[in-house]
Amino acid sequence: MRQLKLLWHLVCAGFVLTAPVVGACSPSPGPQLSSIETDAPWTAGFRSSAHHWLDLTDDERVISPLPDQPHYPPSDVVSIADNILLYQNENGGWPKNYDMWAILTDDQVARLRDAKESTTTTFDNGATHSQVHFLAHAYQETGEQRYRDACVRGLDFILSAQYENGGWPQSFPNRSGYRRHITFNDGAMIGVMSVLKRIVEGDPDFEFVDEIQQERVRQAYTKGLACILRCQIVEAARLKAWCQQHDEVDFRPRGARTFELPSIASEESAQIILFLMGIDAPDSTLVRAISAAVHWFQEVALSGLRVKVVQAPVTDYRYHRSREDMVVVHDPDAPPIWARYYELDTGKPLFCNRDGKAVYSLEEVERERRTGYAWYSYAPQEVLQRYTTWARDWMPVRIHLE
Repeated sequence: MRQLKLLWHLVCAGFVLTAPVVGACSPSPGPQLSSIETDAPWTAGFRSSAHHWLDLTDDERVISPLPDQPHYPPSDVVSIADNILLYQNENGGWPKNYDMWAILTDDQVARLRDAKESTTTTFDNGATHSQVHFLAHAYQETGEQRYRDACVRGLDFILSAQYENGGWPQSFPNRSGYRRHITFNDGAMIGVMSVLKRIVEGDPDFEFVDEIQQERVRQAYTKGLACILRCQIVEAARLKAWCQQHDEVDFRPRGARTFELPSIASEESAQIILFLMGIDAPDSTLVRAISAAVHWFQEVALSGLRVKVVQAPVTDYRYHRSREDMVVVHDPDAPPIWARYYELDTGKPLFCNRDGKAVYSLEEVERERRTGYAWYSYAPQEVLQRYTTWARDWMPVRIHLE
């Protein structure tokens, strides 16, 4: 059980673990989302925000979890959907870092109702696009008009937030600071595009979307796909992968928080490529983009390394409590692993502290950031595994990579 809880903690923090963690230790105490292993696909997008609500400190939250706060089972569609309506703001979007499964107290419900006019709405940590997806499913299951209406309002919010060049900011309407950048971090833009793709492809859950909105969705999806391809980083005349954020005007890689420098990001690039590989009958431009990114993944894979979780004194930081530390150990039998970030131009694995200064190994990162951020990922391995079949089906598009 301790191993499973730690696995959940690391997945939420950004690790996509397909290999064992060595020396696992127990996570910080607090409410546990025990049903996470069995949740349905249409609730998967809630995991990140639920993790942040349970385990991290967020100064912008209207409510915080109580000790041992109970949860609805993922099968309780009506209760979860009603929660989603409660969290939806007047502008049609949703805030982040709340738990859609939580059984709320009367006081928590009242506080949320009083905050309906808030504009802290976002696509970060799975917010908004995940709720829209769930409400569409809830409407099909129950026929309740309130779920359909809320879903349509959420979809209108998504469409209104798109830039003319096809990108989505991290947050809307508040586009201050790095929130304004085209954001792939935490699946923001890919989550939005995945919902639009379902509508474009005729997903039965969205059959209630009328023709006018369907056309708006098709146009937004087409522009969004063009934006994704426009953001792909080119170095020395070679296509590579993507940054977590890109400039909303000229598409260049951009930083976000002080420890998130402009770079090539393996985790987000893997999410993008998995999405692109799910597009049927890709044209030559799409095939080239995918193949180039896969070649980059192959080139920058790290071998003989494993991230080991070790026990450490309990330490409280501003945003989280740490009961463990992380070290990189040499292990000749370890599967390939990728750094979260690679430096532009040099291609070196890149790390950073809150002071914004680049460092080049995990041991140079202070413990607060080592344990509060995911600096390595196995996510590209899924891309490489799927690529063999994908290339067999689509490489006859006659792309030649030089």
